[in-house]
Amino acid sequence: MRAPRLTGASALASVLGPVMRGLVFTFSPVLVLLLACNGGQGQTSDSGTSTGSSTDATGDTSTAGPPTTGDTTTVGPELPPLEGVADLHLHMFAEEAFGGGWFHGTVLGAGDVALAPCDGGEPGDHGRLKDDLAPLLGTCPGMTIQELAQLVPLVSVIAAPGGGGVVSEYVSQIPGSLGDTGEHKDRMAGWPGLEGWPRWDAIAHQQVWEEHLHAAYMAGLRLEVVSAVSNDWLCRAIAEENLTRPECDEMEDVKLQLEMAHDFVATHDWAEIALTPADARRIVGEDRLALVLSVEASHLMKGGDWKPQLDELHALGVRTLQPVHQLDNRFGGAAPHNNIFHIAQYAENCHIDMDCGITQGPVTLGFDVDANCRNTLGLTADGVELVGAMMDLGMLVDAAHLSEKGVRELHELSVARDYYPFYISHGHFREMLPAAKAREEKTTPAWIIEMLRETGGMFGIRTGHEEVNTYESSAVANTCHGSSRSFAQSYDFARLGLKIAVGLGSDLNGFIQQVRPRFGPDACSASFPTEGACQARDELAGGAPPLGTAYDDAGFGHIGLLPDLLADLDQLGSDTEQLRNSADAFVRMWERAEAPRSGPADPVDDLDVQGVVELPAHPAREAEFPSECDESYCEASLATGEACRFDGECISGTCADAGECGMPRGTCA
Repeated sequence: MRAPRLTGASALASVLGPVMRGLVFTFSPVLVLLLACNGGQGQTSDSGTSTGSSTDATGDTSTAGPPTTGDTTTVGPELPPLEGVADLHLHMFAEEAFGGGWFHGTVLGAGDVALAPCDGGEPGDHGRLKDDLAPLLGTCPGMTIQELAQLVPLVSVIAAPGGGGVVSEYVSQIPGSLGDTGEHKDRMAGWPGLEGWPRWDAIAHQQVWEEHLHAAYMAGLRLEVVSAVSNDWLCRAIAEENLTRPECDEMEDVKLQLEMAHDFVATHDWAEIALTPADARRIVGEDRLALVLSVEASHLMKGGDWKPQLDELHALGVRTLQPVHQLDNRFGGAAPHNNIFHIAQYAENCHIDMDCGITQGPVTLGFDVDANCRNTLGLTADGVELVGAMMDLGMLVDAAHLSEKGVRELHELSVARDYYPFYISHGHFREMLPAAKAREEKTTPAWIIEMLRETGGMFGIRTGHEEVNTYESSAVANTCHGSSRSFAQSYDFARLGLKIAVGLGSDLNGFIQQVRPRFGPDACSASFPTEGACQARDELAGGAPPLGTAYDDAGFGHIGLLPDLLADLDQLGSDTEQLRNSADAFVRMWERAEAPRSGPADPVDDLDVQGVVELPAHPAREAEFPSECDESYCEASLATGEACRFDGECISGTCADAGECGMPRGTCA
């Protein structure tokens, strides 16, 4: 546990602390500075109700698109299968995103340079926001910041004097971790031991060092979608002295990262940029790593005529991109999720929506939503043209972050082109998430999976840290929340129930925590502490054994641990064959985009969402544990010498020198 880090803003922090600890940094890749006003992690247990329909969170049971008819094949000869893992979303060169001011560590270089220890925060060379964030809230006629804060109290967190410093401290904190932003003196240690970072919860330290990527390649990674990323709002929020490019031009950041990708393959003969599906098939067939270049930017091709800009990106090797990211842009509407993006959107358009509240209370900032809290903006006229232009070029459209209305419209454009494939590079299955998270439009419901299957697309499963519902058909027990056991629930739901072609959607370097460990101090920590302690205890006592690698305690902390994630899934009982051959699925999807097509790729009449068990919310589960002084605890979970509150927590049955109700703490005898 790190020591308190607040100084001049301590009074503000004392008020905000309990709220700010709910901050969840769950996007790729823009900063989520926000408190979890929408965010209890409505988490679940192995008893509850089984869901049996593809109804989404709004009650929509439609399966948009026409009935499946006709020839389901792509015209052309059958090609031999490829072997190897595909990761559909990774930010390899994000050290140059956001004006170059957020990440510590580099892709290239010897370990003692690329992963050198950082200075730990204050004043800090990275992972820190400027003190005054109020200017980022925009200037809207008829609404002062004070009035906005009355309407949406979380605005006061950002607008308060010194608020940026406070937010920096809490931005990476989620249940089970204090994170690695602001002053993080306990997370400084990089090379050579990597005790401080990279770990599963790192959002401000390098996770794609070249040697780690090579290790993943040697273990079977054969296709990597490298997404050049930036967001100007985040760039403007970063402490100015840390910025390399303070002009905060998203597309300049993107182009620099694309150039870095070309420089990388020029000096690493085991990797090559694939410009065509034939390239990708050849590279993978040669047992080398195919890099497919993509773009994820909130203000994609923001100013001027976008068509020559698309041509420029294509000339730089880009073969897939997301029309939208976190914010509505010239091409379409984004699927709202974390509240900070509502504030960023409000700063652009001054829109306050009372039709449905997702920012706080009855209010939605920035986004025009309907009564079900769904963005009313789909693809714009430019967006329709962009999709058409991409299809003309044989590019793959990534629907990640696109509003539900936009996905429906993208599907219509796909059908009009004989079911041109589109995909989602990184996402979560709505049916598998606790209720609070499942309400977010950004989550993917089964009816969108039907669209992907119809068109021959695929899905990148986020290697996330979250607690998920239990999928009864999985051979893996859902007994270590946030770990590879949780990932197995979603993966098995994908392959056995949804029957969708899947790859990984790691989102490494994407400001998002990764799969948690099953062992060590962070084990099974996605739910509330008492349950996490018991689950960690039981993993040690009778779960699948540790791998004996850094993954055991660090979780999926960097790309080099990808083979360990797969190995852990194997020993837990999940069949990883589909993931291990996902490079083939991606290449075939891309080949379908360029080949003549005749009808849907898949009849989708076998999709089955039965067997998902919604687990009870945390309070109901916590009530099942023993308690003293109204504090629950896990029985016999602490070894001799560990800090304790109550006798019952200790394996020995004795918590020596503990004060009344565990204050101060004692020590297990």
